[in-house]
Amino acid sequence: MNKPIEPCYYGDYLKLDQFLDAQKPVSGKYGEQAHDETLFIIVHQAYELWFKQILHELSSVIDIFKQKHVAEQDLTTVVHRLKRVVKIQHLINDQIDIIETMTPQDFLDFRNYLVPASGFQSIQFKVLEISLGLKSKQRIDFDKQSFYNRLTDEHRKFLEELEGQASLFEVVEQWLERLPFLNFGEFNFWQNYQDATQAMLDEEKQIIETNAILTELEKRHQLKEHENTRANFNALLDAKRYQEAQANGRVRLSQQATLSALFISMYREQPLMNLPFQFLTLLTEIDEALTLWRYKHMMMVQRMLGTKIGTGGSSGHDYLRRTTENNRVFTDFYNLATFLLPKTKMPALPESVKKALSFSY
Repeated sequence: MNKPIEPCYYGDYLKLDQFLDAQKPVSGKYGEQAHDETLFIIVHQAYELWFKQILHELSSVIDIFKQKHVAEQDLTTVVHRLKRVVKIQHLINDQIDIIETMTPQDFLDFRNYLVPASGFQSIQFKVLEISLGLKSKQRIDFDKQSFYNRLTDEHRKFLEELEGQASLFEVVEQWLERLPFLNFGEFNFWQNYQDATQAMLDEEKQIIETNAILTELEKRHQLKEHENTRANFNALLDAKRYQEAQANGRVRLSQQATLSALFISMYREQPLMNLPFQFLTLLTEIDEALTLWRYKHMMMVQRMLGTKIGTGGSSGHDYLRRTTENNRVFTDFYNLATFLLPKTKMPALPESVKKALSFSY
């Protein structure tokens, strides 16, 4: 380093004077200060700091996937950064254990002073959801009506503009649609896949029909479920049926993107498919960690408030339960497991494709 640098002091670099003076309990304004309000503030400030870091990582990932071509070295960077996001999410989830050292009565000492402030007003969390791909049309009815309530005009305008920008879900869908290994010249991979799945399903049906342990009622029930599975397989490769599934909200990814993701998952051991597989796996881990955070938050709220309404006007525990169940982004990647085949039954790839998927000196 040739440039002269100024001395850097720890407290100045971290702005500790401002940072450590940013905890201002409101309960002291109305009487004796509630002891646990400081803990409540610090935990939520820590959330916001980690949200900032997660958004920093996600923004860089979205920028990479906005490019028309995502190079292998860029995908390495993406996987590294998303692994960091998952680690941060685990830390955030553990913070709930800390706030649960506060008893319900400790919380009641200052809760009413916080109205109408609530987690609804965390702009960074709203940005996180939108950036991942959870937009207005995917939200539960209460969220559709209240998502922009209780915000300043500036924040509302900012979030509405963000809704119009490409999310991680959207840029990943476009990237998957560009995967070049779905057409193999004269070799029809997906026809071979369909033949293999039908043979597997026929075998499974025969096992159910000849199972002496099952009662007739159990057989009928299992055969009905088996036909539903066959219908799902048939819809995967049929454009019209797939569009119907999209229209009904059963799937969100485009058919082309889903087939690409399935190919990546089935042939993840091929060298050029391993990083994409790690990437798709990380998206499900991010979704899982966020769902776990919602669940733990829901249980904490029920423990602290019972059936009381939230400070932001929601139904409290019941609202959080519904968002836990519904506000997931990458469900389609979880559901790929439905269409996986045992390795022994997977269609063999032509040597030309194997070569294209391998590393060449």
